[in-house]
Amino acid sequence: MTDPNDNQKQSSAESSAESEDQLEEGSLISHLIELRSRLVKAGVSVLAVFICLVPFAQQIFSMVADPLIAQLPEGSTMIATQVASPFLTPFKTTLFVALFCAMPVVIYQAWAFVAPGLYRKEKSFAIPLVVSSIVLFYLGIAFAYFVVFPLMFAFFSSVTPAGVQMMTDISSYLDFILTIFFAFGLAFEVPIATVMLVATGMTTPENLRKKRPFVFLGAFVLGMFLTPPDVISQTLLAVPIYLLFEAGIVMSRFMLRNKDKDTVSDSNSPSKTNGV
Repeated sequence: MTDPNDNQKQSSAESSAESEDQLEEGSLISHLIELRSRLVKAGVSVLAVFICLVPFAQQIFSMVADPLIAQLPEGSTMIATQVASPFLTPFKTTLFVALFCAMPVVIYQAWAFVAPGLYRKEKSFAIPLVVSSIVLFYLGIAFAYFVVFPLMFAFFSSVTPAGVQMMTDISSYLDFILTIFFAFGLAFEVPIATVMLVATGMTTPENLRKKRPFVFLGAFVLGMFLTPPDVISQTLLAVPIYLLFEAGIVMSRFMLRNKDKDTVSDSNSPSKTNGV
């Protein structure tokens, strides 16, 4: 005969296991609902900006194309080699501009989804990184538009062979500049990546300083893959990458110095006793 106490323990164990499974399932469903909500809000923000910018689609494309048009030889224009390009390309440009403009909202929604699982110190450390990453991404795009494009297109125009008319397709031009924008936007995130490596303990500023020759060489190799095959654009990407790497080392040293001060202050603070 079985002991009633054993049956009771077995039934209680089964009920507790079922409750844990239900809790895990409910937690997963709630996280999926929260993720869907954040994705919808991010998508709605991009769509709202896009709708506001659609009436100015032609002007936006003209502004984006200005760096190339300013360097075209006299009498040359951009062309459309596909039937729907004159209509679709300005709207495609406007969509990407809307995404760039709504990027702070998109990143905030991602942050709002992750933040509840972080500790207070992690939040205080992550918020400046999120803000600075947005600013650096925009700085990378601005650097590409105002500095890289004029120099690069002037170089392309100057080396056009005799008897060849430089007439760029608008769709190909859009794909080209989006690649450059993305490359420079990511390149300007180097300080954030450097600080994160040091903050997670994967390396130290001293080790990073020893890797300077390799980083310098790697910056030019990365510029070779991410930019057109010309020396100007490769150099204009490689030099900022290396300078931003040096800035990341300085920022990481400053972060560690502040962290050490906080540790010393916490260790020197008098402990609280009960009843005080």
